Amino acid sequence: MRFFTFLLASATALASPSFAAPATTHDKRSFVERDGVKYNVFEHAATGARIEFVNNSGICETTPGVKQYSGYLSVGDNMNMWFWFFEARQNPSTAPLAAWFNGGPGCSSMIGLFQENGPCKFKVGAENTTPVNNTFSFNNYANMIYIDQPIGVGFSYGTNDVTSTVTAAPYVWKLIQAFYSSFPEYKSREFGIFSESYGGHYGPEFAKYIQDQNKAKAGENINIVALGINNGWHDAGIQEKAYPQFSYNNTYKPLISKSQYDTYMNRYTSMCLPAINKCVSSGSNTDCRNADNTCYSAVEGPLASIGDFNVYDMRKPSNDPEPPQNYVNYLQSSAVVKAIGAQSTYQECPNAPYNKFASTGDNPRSFLSQLSEVVSSGITTLIWAGDADWICNWFGVYDVANAIKYSGQSAFASKALTSYTVNGKQGGTFKTEGNLSFLRVFEAGHEVMYYQPELSLQVFIQTMKKGAIKST
Repeated sequence: MRFFTFLLASATALASPSFAAPATTHDKRSFVERDGVKYNVFEHAATGARIEFVNNSGICETTPGVKQYSGYLSVGDNMNMWFWFFEARQNPSTAPLAAWFNGGPGCSSMIGLFQENGPCKFKVGAENTTPVNNTFSFNNYANMIYIDQPIGVGFSYGTNDVTSTVTAAPYVWKLIQAFYSSFPEYKSREFGIFSESYGGHYGPEFAKYIQDQNKAKAGENINIVALGINNGWHDAGIQEKAYPQFSYNNTYKPLISKSQYDTYMNRYTSMCLPAINKCVSSGSNTDCRNADNTCYSAVEGPLASIGDFNVYDMRKPSNDPEPPQNYVNYLQSSAVVKAIGAQSTYQECPNAPYNKFASTGDNPRSFLSQLSEVVSSGITTLIWAGDADWICNWFGVYDVANAIKYSGQSAFASKALTSYTVNGKQGGTFKTEGNLSFLRVFEAGHEVMYYQPELSLQVFIQTMKKGAIKST
């Protein structure tokens, strides 16, 4: 999710956490029992990492024989980052590992787990208080880990030092290292990062940070092979312009007139873009906060208030009940909290972590260069978007994809979009060149996987297999 009211973060890098590699004979494994629940505890001597988790809670994944673990990985002093791991439903001993991150900034990845691509989902309606099986879960193919970051988001709790995308990356790297320490059987697996919305910031930066740590031979090598970002917020200079463009000329319904379009394009050119350029050139928190506020006041905020529509699915009114929010009450119930080993009250998108990003102006800082570096390195990359989303609409996402600098840029940009099919049925349009693919998904809002689950699983598998997406 990308917050409707913007704000975001600094480019001051956090010192890289340092890790030695494998476990030693001094590592400690034990069990702790609280309120009748048994927790596995692992203390890694080389890193000081502490991992505390529950085995096979029976929550969400109900496929017989498929393991799951949920709990906390220590990423610093009083920094308890929540993870929920689900084994692959098929060939778990050889299947790759993929991590899912929701955006915000400051939104829980339980959104993705319960509303999009996890092993279970909720049906619409207040009467549906327990989840049902998700036939198209991403763990049909891969071992999946869902991570609540930064601290304070979802079930994660403790000290939150993260004020930006850049300062978030080392903690995510440290969490993966801690996960490897406790579950060494996943160390050698191919690894993918999938994210959405503010994941346009997170995904490129996290992937690049992992690559940099690999080059520095810090900790365990993370064999990252894939990056997928749907409806991402990558580059404000490119994507703010898409608000009036999409509002006027989308395939569903015009939200503004031609004269309004001209007005907002002028505001973008005369007010928003100069402020973004100043943020880019100076890099100061003050200038970037100003760019954020200026663009919101001049372009995004007024456009989002024109008529009654949902910014995450423009086909629907603002009070649209989909995707269903039933999962929030479910995760706040004492029985579920106890079963999964959570130690805090679930918060979907709390204000405090978001405000730290806002204070440093992270939102208008471009991550196009990091994305270009990741694509240039050869990692299979999927940039995709549901075409009914307004907040990170496909017009802007498509322009970002065409602006990615890599050896195939000219060929990629010159290609037209062609039909993308799932078992012969058209689900969107796409193009590929080398290791980069772009996909527009028809009839899908911000959370693409909720609206088009079968297509989403197909493109996830194709990307994790390190190939260009293709029709079936």
